[in-house]
Amino acid sequence: MQNEQLRKLSKDLKDSLSKLQEQRSNFESHWQEIADVMFTRRSDITKERAKGSKTNIEVFDSTAIHALELLASSLHGMLTSSAQRWFTLRFKEPAINDVDEAREWLDDVTNRMYVAFARSNFQQEVFECYHDLVAFGTACLLIEEDKEDTIRFSSRHIKELYIMENSKGYVDTVYRKFKLSAAALVNKFGIDNVSTSVATTFKRSPMDEISCVHVVKPRPMFDEKKMDKKNMPYESIYFEYESGHIVNLSGFKELPYVVPRYLKGSSEVYGRSPAMNALPDVKVLNKIVEISLKAAAKMVDPPLLVPDDSMIMPVRTSPGSINYYRSGSRDKIEPLQIGANNPLGLNLENQRRDSIAKIFYADQILISENRNMTATEVTQRNDERMRILGPALSRLQTELLQPMIFRVFNIMLRGKLFTPAPEILLGQEIDIEYVSPLFLAQKSTQLSSIMRGLEIFASLQNVAPVSDYLDENGLVKEIINILGLPAKIIKSDAQVRQKREQQAQMQQQQMQMQQDMQDSQMARNAAPMVKALDGQEQQQQ
Repeated sequence: MQNEQLRKLSKDLKDSLSKLQEQRSNFESHWQEIADVMFTRRSDITKERAKGSKTNIEVFDSTAIHALELLASSLHGMLTSSAQRWFTLRFKEPAINDVDEAREWLDDVTNRMYVAFARSNFQQEVFECYHDLVAFGTACLLIEEDKEDTIRFSSRHIKELYIMENSKGYVDTVYRKFKLSAAALVNKFGIDNVSTSVATTFKRSPMDEISCVHVVKPRPMFDEKKMDKKNMPYESIYFEYESGHIVNLSGFKELPYVVPRYLKGSSEVYGRSPAMNALPDVKVLNKIVEISLKAAAKMVDPPLLVPDDSMIMPVRTSPGSINYYRSGSRDKIEPLQIGANNPLGLNLENQRRDSIAKIFYADQILISENRNMTATEVTQRNDERMRILGPALSRLQTELLQPMIFRVFNIMLRGKLFTPAPEILLGQEIDIEYVSPLFLAQKSTQLSSIMRGLEIFASLQNVAPVSDYLDENGLVKEIINILGLPAKIIKSDAQVRQKREQQAQMQQQQMQMQQDMQDSQMARNAAPMVKALDGQEQQQQ
Protein backbone atom coordinates (compact mmCIF):
# COMPACT_ATOMS: atom_id res chain seq x y z
CA MET A 1 0.00 0.00 0.00
CA GLN A 2 2.78 2.39 0.93
CA ASN A 3 4.70 1.63 -2.26
CA GLU A 4 1.57 2.36 -4.28
CA GLN A 5 1.17 5.73 -2.54
CA LEU A 6 4.81 6.59 -3.22
CA ARG A 7 4.44 5.71 -6.91
CA LYS A 8 1.34 7.91 -7.18
CA LEU A 9 3.13 10.74 -5.36
CA SER A 10 6.11 10.42 -7.70
CA LYS A 11 3.86 10.48 -10.78
CA ASP A 12 2.01 13.58 -9.53
CA LEU A 13 5.28 15.38 -8.85
CA LYS A 14 6.69 14.57 -12.29
CA ASP A 15 3.47 15.74 -13.94
CA SER A 16 3.59 19.01 -12.02
CA LEU A 17 7.25 19.48 -12.92
CA SER A 18 6.46 18.86 -16.59
CA LYS A 19 3.83 21.63 -16.54
CA LEU A 20 6.23 24.01 -14.79
CA GLN A 21 8.90 23.27 -17.40
CA GLU A 22 6.46 24.11 -20.18
CA GLN A 23 5.46 27.38 -18.48
CA ARG A 24 9.10 28.41 -18.09
CA SER A 25 10.22 27.68 -21.66
CA ASN A 26 9.84 31.25 -22.94
CA PHE A 27 11.89 32.62 -20.09
CA GLU A 28 14.66 30.08 -20.73
CA SER A 29 15.40 31.37 -24.23
CA HIS A 30 15.35 34.94 -22.89
CA TRP A 31 17.75 34.05 -20.06
CA GLN A 32 20.08 32.27 -22.47
CA GLU A 33 20.25 35.32 -24.72
CA ILE A 34 21.10 37.53 -21.74
CA ALA A 35 23.72 35.13 -20.41
CA ASP A 36 25.46 34.88 -23.80
CA VAL A 37 26.26 38.60 -23.91
CA MET A 38 26.12 39.82 -20.29
CA PHE A 39 26.53 36.96 -17.81
CA THR A 40 28.67 34.43 -19.62
CA ARG A 41 29.48 32.15 -16.69
CA ARG A 42 25.77 31.26 -16.51
CA SER A 43 25.40 30.71 -20.26
CA ASP A 44 24.42 27.04 -19.98
CA ILE A 45 20.67 27.41 -19.46
CA THR A 46 19.51 25.85 -22.72
CA LYS A 47 22.98 24.87 -23.97
CA GLU A 48 25.22 22.12 -22.73
CA ARG A 49 28.77 23.41 -22.27
CA ALA A 50 31.87 21.47 -21.32
CA LYS A 51 33.44 22.66 -18.09
CA GLY A 52 36.20 25.14 -18.73
CA SER A 53 35.09 25.97 -22.28
CA LYS A 54 35.08 29.56 -23.54
CA THR A 55 31.80 31.33 -22.81
CA ASN A 56 32.38 34.84 -24.18
CA ILE A 57 32.51 33.99 -27.88
CA GLU A 58 29.55 36.24 -28.74
CA VAL A 59 30.83 39.24 -26.76
CA PHE A 60 32.49 42.06 -28.73
CA ASP A 61 32.09 44.76 -26.06
CA SER A 62 32.24 44.32 -22.27
CA THR A 63 30.22 47.43 -21.31
CA ALA A 64 27.14 45.43 -20.30
CA ILE A 65 29.19 42.85 -18.37
CA HIS A 66 30.85 45.60 -16.36
CA ALA A 67 27.55 47.46 -15.80
CA LEU A 68 25.86 44.29 -14.54
CA GLU A 69 28.69 43.55 -12.11
CA LEU A 70 28.69 47.17 -10.93
CA LEU A 71 24.97 47.12 -10.10
CA ALA A 72 25.27 43.73 -8.37
CA SER A 73 28.18 45.03 -6.28
CA SER A 74 26.24 48.17 -5.42
CA LEU A 75 23.22 46.16 -4.27
CA HIS A 76 25.49 44.07 -2.11
CA GLY A 77 27.06 47.14 -0.55
CA MET A 78 23.78 48.99 -0.04
CA LEU A 79 21.67 46.10 1.29
CA THR A 80 23.91 43.50 2.96
CA SER A 81 27.31 45.08 3.43
CA SER A 82 29.82 43.13 5.49
CA ALA A 83 31.37 46.38 6.74
CA GLN A 84 28.35 47.62 8.67
CA ARG A 85 25.03 46.55 10.14
CA TRP A 86 22.13 46.19 7.75
CA PHE A 87 19.31 45.04 10.03
CA THR A 88 18.18 45.17 13.65
CA LEU A 89 15.37 43.39 15.48
CA ARG A 90 12.51 44.94 17.41
CA PHE A 91 9.20 43.78 18.88
CA LYS A 92 5.94 44.47 17.10
CA GLU A 93 4.49 45.76 20.37
CA PRO A 94 5.89 49.32 20.70
CA ALA A 95 5.66 49.38 24.49
CA ILE A 96 7.94 46.32 24.79
CA ASN A 97 10.69 48.08 22.84
CA ASP A 98 10.94 50.71 25.59
CA VAL A 99 11.76 48.06 28.19
CA ASP A 100 15.51 48.02 28.82
CA GLU A 101 15.57 44.26 29.43
CA ALA A 102 13.87 43.59 26.08
CA ARG A 103 16.20 45.93 24.19
CA GLU A 104 19.30 44.35 25.71
CA TRP A 105 18.12 40.83 24.83
CA LEU A 106 17.35 41.81 21.22
CA ASP A 107 20.72 43.52 20.93
CA ASP A 108 22.45 40.32 22.10
CA VAL A 109 20.39 38.23 19.64
CA THR A 110 21.28 40.56 16.77
CA ASN A 111 24.99 40.37 17.62
CA ARG A 112 24.88 36.57 17.64
CA MET A 113 23.13 36.53 14.27
CA TYR A 114 25.80 38.79 12.75
CA VAL A 115 28.46 36.41 14.07
CA ALA A 116 26.63 33.49 12.43
CA PHE A 117 26.40 35.37 9.12
CA ALA A 118 30.11 36.22 9.28
CA ARG A 119 31.17 32.63 10.00
CA SER A 120 29.10 31.22 7.16
CA ASN A 121 29.53 31.59 3.40
CA PHE A 122 26.82 34.23 3.27
CA GLN A 123 28.77 37.07 1.65
CA GLN A 124 29.98 35.18 -1.42
CA GLU A 125 26.68 33.39 -2.00
CA VAL A 126 24.44 36.44 -1.66
CA PHE A 127 26.76 38.25 -4.08
CA GLU A 128 26.00 35.59 -6.69
CA CYS A 129 22.34 35.99 -5.85
CA TYR A 130 22.51 39.70 -6.71
CA HIS A 131 24.12 38.85 -10.07
CA ASP A 132 21.21 36.53 -10.89
CA LEU A 133 18.71 39.21 -9.89
CA VAL A 134 20.26 41.86 -12.11
CA ALA A 135 20.70 39.46 -15.04
CA PHE A 136 17.59 37.26 -14.94
CA GLY A 137 15.24 39.07 -12.55
CA THR A 138 14.89 35.90 -10.43
CA ALA A 139 17.34 34.38 -7.96
CA CYS A 140 17.35 31.50 -5.51
CA LEU A 141 19.19 31.27 -2.18
CA LEU A 142 19.08 27.99 -0.30
CA ILE A 143 19.52 28.30 3.50
CA GLU A 144 20.36 25.10 5.36
CA GLU A 145 21.43 24.19 8.87
CA ASP A 146 25.09 23.34 9.34
CA LYS A 147 26.62 21.55 12.33
CA GLU A 148 29.92 23.40 12.11
CA ASP A 149 28.96 26.89 10.90
CA THR A 150 25.33 26.95 12.13
CA ILE A 151 24.00 28.01 8.72
CA ARG A 152 25.06 27.38 5.12
CA PHE A 153 23.97 29.34 2.07
CA SER A 154 23.88 28.23 -1.54
CA SER A 155 23.00 30.37 -4.56
CA ARG A 156 21.29 28.03 -7.00
CA HIS A 157 21.54 28.26 -10.79
CA ILE A 158 18.44 29.71 -12.46
CA LYS A 159 18.22 26.70 -14.77
CA GLU A 160 17.50 24.44 -11.76
CA LEU A 161 14.58 26.49 -10.52
CA TYR A 162 10.83 26.00 -11.08
CA ILE A 163 8.52 27.99 -8.81
CA MET A 164 4.86 28.56 -7.94
CA GLU A 165 3.16 31.41 -6.09
CA ASN A 166 0.44 31.38 -3.46
CA SER A 167 -2.68 33.56 -3.46
CA LYS A 168 -0.71 36.47 -1.96
CA GLY A 169 1.87 36.49 -4.74
CA TYR A 170 4.71 35.00 -2.68
CA VAL A 171 6.74 32.00 -3.83
CA ASP A 172 5.79 29.07 -1.60
CA THR A 173 6.54 26.07 -3.85
CA VAL A 174 9.94 25.24 -5.33
CA TYR A 175 10.92 22.41 -7.68
CA ARG A 176 14.69 22.21 -8.12
CA LYS A 177 16.06 19.87 -10.76
CA PHE A 178 19.80 19.30 -10.45
CA LYS A 179 22.53 16.72 -10.95
CA LEU A 180 24.39 14.94 -8.21
CA SER A 181 27.05 12.26 -8.44
CA ALA A 182 26.00 8.77 -7.43
CA ALA A 183 28.54 8.89 -4.58
CA ALA A 184 27.18 12.18 -3.24
CA LEU A 185 23.59 10.94 -3.49
CA VAL A 186 24.40 7.75 -1.57
CA ASN A 187 26.42 9.65 1.05
CA LYS A 188 23.56 12.09 1.59
CA PHE A 189 20.66 9.63 1.85
CA GLY A 190 22.19 6.17 2.28
CA ILE A 191 22.44 3.31 -0.17
CA ASP A 192 19.25 1.70 1.18
CA ASN A 193 17.15 4.72 0.18
CA VAL A 194 18.28 5.07 -3.46
CA SER A 195 16.96 3.00 -6.34
CA THR A 196 18.58 -0.23 -7.47
CA SER A 197 19.95 1.39 -10.64
CA VAL A 198 21.62 4.18 -8.68
CA ALA A 199 23.06 1.68 -6.20
CA THR A 200 24.52 -0.24 -9.14
CA THR A 201 25.91 2.95 -10.66
CA PHE A 202 27.45 3.85 -7.30
CA LYS A 203 29.31 0.54 -7.15
CA ARG A 204 30.51 0.61 -10.76
CA SER A 205 31.07 4.32 -11.46
CA PRO A 206 30.42 6.52 -8.39
CA MET A 207 31.28 9.77 -10.19
CA ASP A 208 28.48 9.42 -12.76
CA GLU A 209 25.86 12.12 -12.31
CA ILE A 210 22.23 11.39 -11.49
CA SER A 211 19.37 13.79 -12.24
CA CYS A 212 17.47 14.55 -9.04
CA VAL A 213 14.55 16.75 -8.07
CA HIS A 214 13.96 18.46 -4.72
CA VAL A 215 10.40 19.60 -4.08
CA VAL A 216 9.45 21.88 -1.19
CA LYS A 217 5.81 22.93 -0.91
CA PRO A 218 3.24 23.73 1.80
CA ARG A 219 1.87 20.66 3.54
CA PRO A 220 -1.94 20.65 3.23
CA MET A 221 -2.56 18.75 6.48
CA PHE A 222 -0.30 18.21 9.49
CA ASP A 223 -0.45 17.94 13.27
CA GLU A 224 1.08 21.05 14.84
CA LYS A 225 1.49 19.27 18.18
CA LYS A 226 3.90 16.73 16.71
CA MET A 227 7.52 17.81 16.21
CA ASP A 228 8.62 15.19 13.67
CA LYS A 229 9.61 16.17 10.11
CA LYS A 230 6.46 14.66 8.63
CA ASN A 231 4.30 17.16 10.52
CA MET A 232 6.05 20.39 9.58
CA PRO A 233 4.41 23.23 7.60
CA TYR A 234 6.50 22.50 4.49
CA GLU A 235 7.06 19.05 3.06
CA SER A 236 10.37 18.15 1.46
CA ILE A 237 10.65 15.41 -1.17
CA TYR A 238 13.75 14.20 -3.00
CA PHE A 239 13.26 11.85 -5.96
CA GLU A 240 15.29 10.55 -8.90
CA TYR A 241 14.07 12.22 -12.07
CA GLU A 242 14.53 9.32 -14.50
CA SER A 243 13.08 6.50 -12.41
CA GLY A 244 10.78 8.59 -10.22
CA HIS A 245 12.07 6.74 -7.17
CA ILE A 246 11.47 8.77 -4.00
CA VAL A 247 14.68 8.98 -2.02
CA ASN A 248 13.65 11.04 1.01
CA LEU A 249 10.50 12.43 2.66
CA SER A 250 10.87 15.08 5.35
CA GLY A 251 9.85 18.65 6.13
CA PHE A 252 10.82 22.18 7.11
CA LYS A 253 9.49 24.67 9.62
CA GLU A 254 9.87 27.43 7.05
CA LEU A 255 10.66 27.54 3.34
CA PRO A 256 14.43 26.92 3.00
CA TYR A 257 14.50 28.49 -0.48
CA VAL A 258 14.45 32.27 -0.66
CA VAL A 259 13.33 33.31 -4.16
CA PRO A 260 13.44 37.09 -4.73
CA ARG A 261 12.34 38.77 -7.96
CA TYR A 262 13.78 42.12 -9.04
CA LEU A 263 10.59 43.29 -10.78
CA LYS A 264 7.60 41.22 -11.80
CA GLY A 265 4.66 41.40 -14.18
CA SER A 266 1.27 40.91 -12.54
CA SER A 267 0.49 37.85 -14.67
CA GLU A 268 3.96 36.28 -14.46
CA VAL A 269 5.73 34.20 -11.83
CA TYR A 270 9.36 34.82 -12.81
CA GLY A 271 10.92 38.24 -12.46
CA ARG A 272 12.07 40.89 -14.90
CA SER A 273 15.49 42.50 -14.75
CA PRO A 274 17.53 45.52 -15.92
CA ALA A 275 19.42 43.15 -18.22
CA MET A 276 16.18 42.39 -20.06
CA ASN A 277 15.67 46.11 -20.66
CA ALA A 278 19.27 46.52 -21.81
CA LEU A 279 19.32 43.47 -24.12
CA PRO A 280 18.37 45.33 -27.35
CA ASP A 281 21.04 47.97 -26.75
CA VAL A 282 23.61 45.31 -25.88
CA LYS A 283 22.91 43.33 -29.07
CA VAL A 284 23.09 46.50 -31.19
CA LEU A 285 26.35 47.56 -29.51
CA ASN A 286 27.91 44.15 -30.08
CA LYS A 287 26.93 44.28 -33.75
CA ILE A 288 28.24 47.84 -34.19
CA VAL A 289 31.56 46.93 -32.57
CA GLU A 290 31.84 43.79 -34.70
CA ILE A 291 31.27 45.80 -37.89
CA SER A 292 33.61 48.57 -36.71
CA LEU A 293 36.37 46.04 -36.08
CA LYS A 294 35.93 44.64 -39.56
CA ALA A 295 36.00 48.14 -41.03
CA ALA A 296 39.11 49.03 -39.04
CA ALA A 297 40.82 45.85 -40.20
CA LYS A 298 40.04 46.71 -43.81
CA MET A 299 41.48 50.20 -43.36
CA VAL A 300 44.65 48.92 -41.72
CA ASP A 301 45.03 45.98 -44.09
CA PRO A 302 42.81 46.92 -47.05
CA PRO A 303 41.86 44.71 -50.01
CA LEU A 304 44.11 45.25 -53.03
CA LEU A 305 43.32 46.08 -56.62
CA VAL A 306 45.67 44.03 -58.80
CA PRO A 307 45.74 44.21 -62.65
CA ASP A 308 45.14 40.74 -64.01
CA ASP A 309 47.66 40.97 -66.87
CA SER A 310 50.44 43.10 -65.42
CA MET A 311 51.47 41.46 -62.13
CA ILE A 312 53.41 38.26 -61.71
CA MET A 313 51.59 36.29 -59.03
CA PRO A 314 51.48 35.70 -56.16
CA VAL A 315 51.08 39.14 -54.57
CA ARG A 316 53.15 39.47 -51.42
CA THR A 317 51.92 41.92 -48.71
CA SER A 318 54.36 41.21 -45.87
CA PRO A 319 56.93 43.93 -44.91
CA GLY A 320 60.00 43.99 -47.20
CA SER A 321 58.42 41.70 -49.79
CA ILE A 322 58.99 42.18 -53.53
CA ASN A 323 56.26 42.04 -56.17
CA TYR A 324 57.19 41.69 -59.87
CA TYR A 325 55.34 43.27 -62.75
CA ARG A 326 55.89 43.25 -66.50
CA SER A 327 58.19 45.97 -67.77
CA GLY A 328 56.54 48.74 -69.71
CA SER A 329 53.25 48.34 -67.83
CA ARG A 330 51.88 51.36 -66.03
CA ASP A 331 49.46 49.35 -63.90
CA LYS A 332 50.20 49.04 -60.21
CA ILE A 333 48.77 47.51 -57.06
CA GLU A 334 46.36 49.90 -55.28
CA PRO A 335 44.32 49.57 -52.06
CA LEU A 336 40.54 49.38 -52.36
CA GLN A 337 38.97 52.43 -50.63
CA ILE A 338 35.90 51.22 -48.73
CA GLY A 339 34.84 54.67 -47.50
CA ALA A 340 34.63 53.73 -43.79
CA ASN A 341 33.44 56.51 -41.44
CA ASN A 342 35.11 55.82 -38.09
CA PRO A 343 33.73 58.90 -36.20
CA LEU A 344 30.16 57.83 -37.03
CA GLY A 345 30.79 54.33 -35.71
CA LEU A 346 32.33 55.67 -32.51
CA ASN A 347 29.36 57.98 -31.92
CA LEU A 348 26.92 55.11 -32.35
CA GLU A 349 28.94 52.95 -29.96
CA ASN A 350 29.09 55.66 -27.28
CA GLN A 351 25.34 56.27 -27.54
CA ARG A 352 24.64 52.59 -26.89
CA ARG A 353 27.17 52.50 -24.04
CA ASP A 354 25.56 55.50 -22.36
CA SER A 355 22.12 53.93 -22.72
CA ILE A 356 23.31 50.62 -21.20
CA ALA A 357 24.98 52.43 -18.30
CA LYS A 358 21.77 54.32 -17.48
CA ILE A 359 19.65 51.16 -17.59
CA PHE A 360 21.99 49.62 -14.99
CA TYR A 361 21.93 52.86 -12.91
CA ALA A 362 25.64 53.48 -13.45
CA ASP A 363 24.95 57.22 -13.70
CA GLN A 364 23.34 57.08 -10.26
CA ILE A 365 25.83 54.74 -8.60
CA LEU A 366 29.03 56.48 -9.70
CA ILE A 367 29.72 60.02 -8.51
CA SER A 368 31.33 62.13 -11.19
CA GLU A 369 34.54 63.76 -10.09
CA ASN A 370 34.21 67.37 -8.94
CA ARG A 371 37.10 68.75 -6.95
CA ASN A 372 35.00 71.66 -5.69
CA MET A 373 32.49 69.39 -3.92
CA THR A 374 32.50 69.44 -0.13
CA ALA A 375 32.09 66.34 2.05
CA THR A 376 28.52 67.41 2.84
CA GLU A 377 27.67 67.68 -0.86
CA VAL A 378 29.10 64.22 -1.53
CA THR A 379 26.98 62.80 1.31
CA GLN A 380 23.85 64.51 -0.01
CA ARG A 381 24.44 63.20 -3.53
CA ASN A 382 24.96 59.70 -2.16
CA ASP A 383 21.67 59.93 -0.28
CA GLU A 384 19.88 61.16 -3.40
CA ARG A 385 21.19 58.26 -5.47
CA MET A 386 20.14 55.71 -2.88
CA ARG A 387 16.67 57.22 -2.67
CA ILE A 388 16.36 56.92 -6.45
CA LEU A 389 17.34 53.24 -6.30
CA GLY A 390 15.12 52.59 -3.28
CA PRO A 391 11.69 52.17 -4.94
CA ALA A 392 13.06 49.75 -7.55
CA LEU A 393 14.58 47.59 -4.81
CA SER A 394 11.72 47.63 -2.29
CA ARG A 395 10.65 44.14 -3.44
CA LEU A 396 13.99 42.75 -2.23
CA GLN A 397 13.10 43.75 1.30
CA THR A 398 10.07 41.47 1.42
CA GLU A 399 11.28 38.64 -0.84
CA LEU A 400 14.97 38.39 0.07
CA LEU A 401 15.93 40.05 3.34
CA GLN A 402 12.87 39.34 5.48
CA PRO A 403 12.50 35.57 4.84
CA MET A 404 16.28 35.12 5.00
CA ILE A 405 16.62 36.85 8.39
CA PHE A 406 13.63 35.00 9.85
CA ARG A 407 14.98 31.67 8.57
CA VAL A 408 18.37 32.27 10.21
CA PHE A 409 16.71 33.49 13.42
CA ASN A 410 14.52 30.37 13.65
CA ILE A 411 17.45 28.02 12.97
CA MET A 412 19.46 29.63 15.77
CA LEU A 413 16.46 29.72 18.10
CA ARG A 414 15.78 26.02 17.61
CA GLY A 415 19.48 25.32 18.11
CA LYS A 416 19.37 27.19 21.46
CA LEU A 417 22.10 29.56 20.34
CA PHE A 418 20.49 32.57 22.05
CA THR A 419 20.43 33.42 25.73
CA PRO A 420 17.09 32.56 27.39
CA ALA A 421 14.54 35.30 26.80
CA PRO A 422 13.12 37.14 29.84
CA GLU A 423 9.62 36.11 30.88
CA ILE A 424 8.18 39.45 29.80
CA LEU A 425 9.11 38.60 26.18
CA LEU A 426 7.40 35.22 26.00
CA GLY A 427 4.78 35.18 23.24
CA GLN A 428 5.93 38.49 21.76
CA GLU A 429 6.36 38.77 17.96
CA ILE A 430 9.62 40.07 16.54
CA ASP A 431 9.86 42.42 13.58
CA ILE A 432 12.81 43.52 11.41
CA GLU A 433 14.11 47.04 11.01
CA TYR A 434 16.52 47.67 8.14
CA VAL A 435 19.48 49.95 8.77
CA SER A 436 21.51 49.40 5.61
CA PRO A 437 22.86 52.48 3.76
CA LEU A 438 20.00 52.24 1.25
CA PHE A 439 17.22 52.32 3.84
CA LEU A 440 18.97 54.93 5.98
CA ALA A 441 19.23 57.16 2.90
CA GLN A 442 15.48 56.83 2.40
CA LYS A 443 14.99 58.04 5.98
CA SER A 444 17.34 60.98 5.56
CA THR A 445 14.49 63.18 4.33
CA GLN A 446 12.71 62.65 7.64
CA LEU A 447 15.88 63.58 9.53
CA SER A 448 16.31 66.71 7.40
CA SER A 449 12.75 67.75 8.23
CA ILE A 450 13.42 67.33 11.95
CA MET A 451 16.63 69.36 11.82
CA ARG A 452 14.92 72.07 9.77
CA GLY A 453 12.10 72.19 12.31
CA LEU A 454 14.55 72.60 15.19
CA GLU A 455 16.24 75.49 13.37
CA ILE A 456 12.91 77.23 12.90
CA PHE A 457 11.94 76.65 16.55
CA ALA A 458 15.24 78.10 17.71
CA SER A 459 14.61 81.29 15.73
CA LEU A 460 11.10 81.61 17.24
CA GLN A 461 12.13 80.88 20.81
CA ASN A 462 12.39 84.58 21.71
CA VAL A 463 8.83 85.38 20.57
CA ALA A 464 6.95 82.12 21.29
CA PRO A 465 7.34 79.27 23.83
CA VAL A 466 7.91 76.65 21.11
CA SER A 467 10.11 74.47 23.33
CA ASP A 468 7.06 73.67 25.46
CA TYR A 469 5.70 71.62 22.56
CA LEU A 470 8.82 69.43 22.20
CA ASP A 471 9.26 66.13 23.99
CA GLU A 472 13.00 65.90 24.51
CA ASN A 473 13.00 62.15 25.15
CA GLY A 474 10.82 61.45 22.10
CA LEU A 475 13.00 63.68 19.90
CA VAL A 476 16.22 61.90 20.87
CA LYS A 477 14.67 58.44 20.44
CA GLU A 478 13.32 59.35 17.00
CA ILE A 479 16.75 60.54 15.82
CA ILE A 480 18.34 57.35 17.18
CA ASN A 481 15.75 55.30 15.30
CA ILE A 482 16.26 57.17 12.00
CA LEU A 483 20.05 56.86 12.15
CA GLY A 484 19.88 53.19 13.19
CA LEU A 485 22.37 53.60 16.04
CA PRO A 486 23.21 50.32 17.83
CA ALA A 487 21.72 49.80 21.27
CA LYS A 488 25.10 49.21 22.92
CA ILE A 489 26.14 52.84 22.45
CA ILE A 490 22.80 54.20 23.74
CA LYS A 491 22.05 54.43 27.45
CA SER A 492 18.89 52.74 28.67
CA ASP A 493 15.97 54.68 30.10
CA ALA A 494 16.91 53.49 33.60
CA GLN A 495 20.47 54.77 33.17
CA VAL A 496 19.19 58.12 31.89
CA ARG A 497 16.82 58.43 34.86
CA GLN A 498 19.61 57.53 37.27
CA LYS A 499 21.93 60.09 35.73
CA ARG A 500 19.26 62.79 35.87
CA GLU A 501 18.50 61.97 39.49
CA GLN A 502 22.21 62.18 40.32
CA GLN A 503 22.45 65.52 38.51
CA ALA A 504 19.38 66.78 40.39
CA GLN A 505 20.88 65.66 43.71
CA MET A 506 24.17 67.34 42.88
CA GLN A 507 22.38 70.55 41.95
CA GLN A 508 20.37 70.39 45.17
CA GLN A 509 23.55 69.83 47.19
CA GLN A 510 25.24 72.74 45.44
CA MET A 511 22.24 74.97 46.12
CA GLN A 512 22.25 73.88 49.79
CA MET A 513 25.97 74.59 50.05
CA GLN A 514 25.47 78.00 48.48
CA GLN A 515 22.62 78.69 50.90
CA ASP A 516 24.76 77.59 53.84
CA MET A 517 27.59 79.80 52.64
CA GLN A 518 25.22 82.76 52.31
CA ASP A 519 23.81 82.11 55.79
CA SER A 520 27.33 81.85 57.20
CA GLN A 521 28.38 85.05 55.47
CA MET A 522 25.32 86.85 56.79
CA ALA A 523 26.09 85.57 60.27
CA ARG A 524 29.66 86.82 60.03
CA ASN A 525 28.48 90.20 58.76
CA ALA A 526 25.89 90.46 61.51
CA ALA A 527 28.29 89.56 64.36
CA PRO A 528 30.02 93.02 64.61
CA MET A 529 26.65 94.71 64.49
CA VAL A 530 25.32 92.58 67.35
CA LYS A 531 28.48 93.21 69.32
CA ALA A 532 28.13 96.96 68.82
CA LEU A 533 24.51 96.89 69.92
CA ASP A 534 25.46 94.93 73.02
CA GLY A 535 28.10 97.55 73.82
CA GLN A 536 25.61 100.38 73.48
CA GLU A 537 23.17 98.63 75.78
CA GLN A 538 25.86 98.14 78.43
CA GLN A 539 26.82 101.84 78.26
CA GLN A 540 23.20 102.89 78.66
CA GLN A 541 22.89 100.71 81.70
